Amino acid sequence: MWWLAMPVLLLPIWWHRQKRERSNAQPLATARFLPRADPQQQRVWRWTDRLLLLVRCLLLAGVIALLADVTLPWRGDTVLVAPGTDAAWLDRQVTDAGFSGAARITVADPLGYLALHEREWKASARLLVAGNVPMPALRPQFRHKVELRTLAAPLPASEHRVAVVSKRAPQWRVLFAALDGPQKFVVTDTADAKSELIIWDVAEAPPAGLHAPLWWVGDDSAFPELRSARAVDGMRYADSARGRLWSATPPADASAARSLFETWQRLHYAPVPYTAPSQSIAASTVQTAPAAGALRDILLMALAALFALERILAHASRR
Repeated sequence: MWWLAMPVLLLPIWWHRQKRERSNAQPLATARFLPRADPQQQRVWRWTDRLLLLVRCLLLAGVIALLADVTLPWRGDTVLVAPGTDAAWLDRQVTDAGFSGAARITVADPLGYLALHEREWKASARLLVAGNVPMPALRPQFRHKVELRTLAAPLPASEHRVAVVSKRAPQWRVLFAALDGPQKFVVTDTADAKSELIIWDVAEAPPAGLHAPLWWVGDDSAFPELRSARAVDGMRYADSARGRLWSATPPADASAARSLFETWQRLHYAPVPYTAPSQSIAASTVQTAPAAGALRDILLMALAALFALERILAHASRR
């Protein structure tokens, strides 16, 4: 509807036509004998005025185009690829879906990118999203039919340092010795600044300068903060200057060990995104995600340049 404001461009033209300039009058000695005549005014169009008029019209047209959020559909069939997707698997999916000649775009969030830039695609364009795509909270809605083919990526390898200071160290080490997978746990007997987890199961207090993100405390006498700590699901916890404190004891069986490890991973580390299942998303007339025109940034830069040029020409025309 903002395009209906285009008649506003007539305002600077009308205003420029109303500008008048008085004719220059020179006093003459014999002018006293001439009949009195009022000075005449005439409309004068100079090249600076015409250029200024053009710039002002372009400035208004640019503002209207920005408000109208203009977008020119120019993209055809496209494959949106998540980073780190296996090349061989991607080629098979592209061939099976019939997108062999389609363009490929690699973006971090394919579904989010498509929601923001969907108006760049033509109405007849086909879209394929492939790779490790996290499952959104709500089912996305697009104006185009989207073929979603996903492949869960393996967990990246990581190393975590655990320090065990306890007289029951063998019982604690059994918990980490049973773990297998991309996460590697390095268990040491000495705690340092690199330790992500410190298991402190002795009565002596730790050194004053020792800090860690998480402590498992087996003897509460070493940490007075745990004496009045809150209890949730049978586990007492408290925050201190050394880090977060959990009251814990060596697991007696496999079930207790699994529960302790899962609680640690769930509460202390960011959750791993769940990969969305492969599916076909039908076209919808309702789009809940915000859409922005691809020319918005270009229009903003053009408006800034036109405004600066308009101010320069306006100052020059007054001199």
